Amino acid sequence: MRKKFSIACLLFAWLCANGALLDAVQVFAWGKMFSENARVMDVAEALRATFDPEKPCELCRGVAAAKETAAQQLPASVENSGAEKLLLALHSVALPDFVSPSADWPATLASVAPSRTEPVPVPPPRV
Repeated sequence: MRKKFSIACLLFAWLCANGALLDAVQVFAWGKMFSENARVMDVAEALRATFDPEKPCELCRGVAAAKETAAQQLPASVENSGAEKLLLALHSVALPDFVSPSADWPATLASVAPSRTEPVPVPPPRV
């Protein structure tokens, strides 16, 4: 139970930090407006009236004001960060150059390292 509660709190904090909570409230407001309009109008007319930007409800106005306030409180570096991310996403990376080793490359280790001169004992030594 405690784990589920902590996950729910973390999800709620993430939604608040991303501003997705305001989007959820906006969807709720549209649903409420549509249900109220559908009681007295045809479904097509109710849908048109719900999404008419000239007649927002109180909840829609509150969400719009909250979004404006959130946008004004953002620092300038966060507001312009989207363009920088787009440039990084379209940044082309230079391909690596694969070249073969030159002739003056050091000789292999086998030719430079000392080699064994005594013969290998046939039966293993017993001590």
